[in-house]
Parts: sequence; C-alpha cells; structure tokens
Amino acid sequence: MAPKKGEKKKSAINEVVTREYTVNVHKRIHGIGFKKRAPRAIKELKKFAEKMMNTPDVRIDTRLNKHIWSKGIRNVPYRVRVRLARKRNEDEDSVHRLYTLVTYVACPSFKGSQTMNVDNE
Repeated sequence: MAPKKGEKKKSAINEVVTREYTVNVHKRIHGIGFKKRAPRAIKELKKFAEKMMNTPDVRIDTRLNKHIWSKGIRNVPYRVRVRLARKRNEDEDSVHRLYTLVTYVACPSFKGSQTMNVDNE
C-alpha cells in the first residue's frame, strides 16, 4: 500500500545501526585469476557493505584486511563474519553524511549463524 499523501516516512538511511553478516566470499571471487583474488575479495566486501547499508563511503578495518590476506593472495577464506556499522561522518566538508565501517568478527563455526542487529556501544 502506498503511504498517505500527508504522511512523511522517516528515511532508514539516516539511522545509525550495526549488524553482523556472514559473507560468502568464495562465490564472489569464483573464476577470478590467482593474482587478483584477495584484492577482488576486498572490493566485493566493500560492494556488499554498500548494498546492505546504502552508504557509498565504506571503510575496511585493518584486522579484516589482514584476515582476508592471511592465507596469501590466492587462497582467500571461503567465508568471513563481518560487522557493518553505519556511522555519522564527523568530517564537515565530506560529501556523505554517513559512512560504513566493516570490521572482522572471529567466528569458530559459520553453522547456523544468521544476520543479527548489534546494540550500539
């Protein structure tokens, strides 16, 4: 149903929120040559975060970068558990009001892990 003419719907993009996702990196880098696998995995994680959080400004944490590169350029981990945090940009001269910070979450097993909202600290 379409919203009524007088109603204003609050934009979900303005909301500061944190979620945890399990990303299947393996299917996103399938068919990519050996020397481009880890760099492509980083690009695909950025693309995933941009799609899920609707922010064009995406920043990858150094721990996540180290985890992706931990087995070398060729052997990227199949799955990775990440925390996507949509935050306000403190930089006043920035074009975008919000940015997404992608951090690594250590996960012993991916079995049964679902997307979940995390309470902001």
